[in-house]
Amino acid sequence: MAKIGVVDVGGGLRGIYAAGVFDWCMAHNVRFDYGIGISAGSANLASYMSGQRGRNYTFYAEYSLRSQYMGAGNMLHGGSFLNLHYIYGTLSNAGGENPLDFAKMNANPMEWYMIATDAITGKPKYFTRGDMHPDDYRALMASCCIPVACKPIEIDGVPYYDGALGDTIPLQKAFADGCDKVVLVLTKPVGSIRADGTDRRLARVIRRRYPRAAEQLALRAQHYNEGIVLAQRLAAEGKVLIIAPDDVCGVKTLTRDPEALNKLYSKGLHDAEAIADFIK
Repeated sequence: MAKIGVVDVGGGLRGIYAAGVFDWCMAHNVRFDYGIGISAGSANLASYMSGQRGRNYTFYAEYSLRSQYMGAGNMLHGGSFLNLHYIYGTLSNAGGENPLDFAKMNANPMEWYMIATDAITGKPKYFTRGDMHPDDYRALMASCCIPVACKPIEIDGVPYYDGALGDTIPLQKAFADGCDKVVLVLTKPVGSIRADGTDRRLARVIRRRYPRAAEQLALRAQHYNEGIVLAQRLAAEGKVLIIAPDDVCGVKTLTRDPEALNKLYSKGLHDAEAIADFIK
């Protein structure tokens, strides 16, 4: 039996596109043997593994509009524009408004990883289900911790940032871990060349405290673009299926526009249909 993997590279609120892809997979009982999530991709995979179809859509399209989710007020109270403790704590814990079904997620046999970046070393950390506990979803928070928009998330005394700094498009890990074929879910059109201006500006902000993480952040665009070239080569060999929107509908990393988000979600639902033939 071929080992089929899925990689979701995240992209802030553009992750609603991938949420559409996974909701289609759940509706059509499509299962993967292996999964890697980065940033919002880790959250998408958690709900996919727990079989909670539509759950992520609500986080992107509804909860993101709340000031507790993100806003300048959060900077004053907690030092982070994006309140990861609200998203993956208050809302997601048992008894929260939209709890993650931890037991079901944990019972899913899929091998999976959530990538974060060690802020001290700049190296990727591949968290697994063993790092998640009921009502302790810091591994998810760490994977989604956007530099400057968030203070690093600390786990066992180590500060972590978003996984995109350490391993931007982790195809090499997926194949090294034995995958025969991989579905790669992007949240930007495949031909988009990522510019490094914003990353370099953000890197300057964290450089004094976390020089190695800053170095990785400054190189993120280069690593992303190299990853896309590799993905296209592997796609030509039939080893990778790239699922990517033809247009982001005006959605950027932190865009709060319900109509645009809904359009992008619908694209994900539609584009996922290509998975059926690829995994046959």
